[in-house]
Parts: sequence; C-alpha cells; structure tokens
Amino acid sequence: MADPAETDPDALTDTGLAPSGQGAVLVIACGALAREILAITRTAGWTHVDLACLPAILHNHPEKIAERVRTAVLRARETYKAVFVAYADCGTGGALKKVCDELGVEMISGPHCYSFFEGNAAFSAHEDEITAFYLTDFLARQFDAFVWKPLGLDRHPELIEMYFGNYTKLVYQSQIDDPALLARAQSCADRLGLDFEHRRTGFGELESSLRNWVTSPR
Repeated sequence: MADPAETDPDALTDTGLAPSGQGAVLVIACGALAREILAITRTAGWTHVDLACLPAILHNHPEKIAERVRTAVLRARETYKAVFVAYADCGTGGALKKVCDELGVEMISGPHCYSFFEGNAAFSAHEDEITAFYLTDFLARQFDAFVWKPLGLDRHPELIEMYFGNYTKLVYQSQIDDPALLARAQSCADRLGLDFEHRRTGFGELESSLRNWVTSPR
C-alpha cells in the first residue's frame, strides 16, 4: 500500500479518523496516538472535541511533519474555534514548535511520545538508557509494519545485529493493561535479542496536556 504521506500531501488520516466538523475544537494528532486520544476524550465526555490524525508513518520522515501540521492547522481554522497539536518535537529538530509558535497553537512538551507518556521529568532522569529501545502500545501492535519490515529484517534477519547491536534492552511503555499486547512486546524483545522491561505509564502527559488545553483552549 502506498504511503499516504507520499501520495496525498494533505491527507489527514491513516487511522480511519477524520474531523466531524461538529466539535468546537480540534485536536490534530499523530496517528500513533489516535486510540489513546479517543479513550481520553470519551472518558472525559468531551463531545465538543474532534480529532484529526496525520499518518503515523510520518515518523519515518520527520522533516515533513512541521509543514504537514501547518497545512492541517490552516485548514482547520476554516471550521474550528481552536486547534491543539498532539505532537511533541518528534524528531523535527524544533521545526514543529517554530510552526506552532508562528500559528499561535499549543503542542505537547517533550522530545517524543516515549518521554511524555512516562512524564518528561522522569524520562529525562534515565541518563543510563541510551541503549534502550522503546515501544508504546501502538508500536507493539504495529511492530512489523513500522520496524521489522521497513528495516528489511523480514528478509535479512542478519541485519538485526547491525541495527540493534548497541541496544541492551527493550522498554515497553504500556498505556493500557492488555496481556496480549504485553506478550507481543515481550516477543519483540525476543526477536531483537534484547532484555525486556515493562513500564505501565498510562497516558501520562498526553492526558494532562489535553485536559489543560480543553479546559481553556486558546
């Protein structure tokens, strides 16, 4: 299947989600956060909040994220009173924050989702984890599509050592309690030849950031 980020530069989905136009405010998010954001909004009863997702595969092309977000925000302003960007920096090297500052929209603090799920302060304290490879619930589900196949490990397993030889463990940050996902994450560690560690993070600062914004959207 063609990458939506390549075939349609204005695509707002690879998750089956699109803004309904019924809400007063819109969250523009990475597709990797779709399940979590929907769970948060449903639990909170935020019927005035819509969600639109950019393709999660953009993480393989972080240089494209900032301008894709700019296009999405400008389009959303035709319909919505307020817009929030549910991304952290995500490898853009500060480009996404610059775009958000220019447009006057808020985004999530932190370098990436592994940090804000655990809590940015707690994550930054793990100075000894430069050899850790991280999975979230999304990546545990999509490991083959986002890691195994793009790196060619399905065809050339001998490349595992080249890609992961400097890693020592796989850290699974789970957002929900799901024994099947836990087993899948353990299997990913086994396939990569890494030690396994499980941390139940919940939604972390994704949830608190959304709550702070929804209660007083700019």
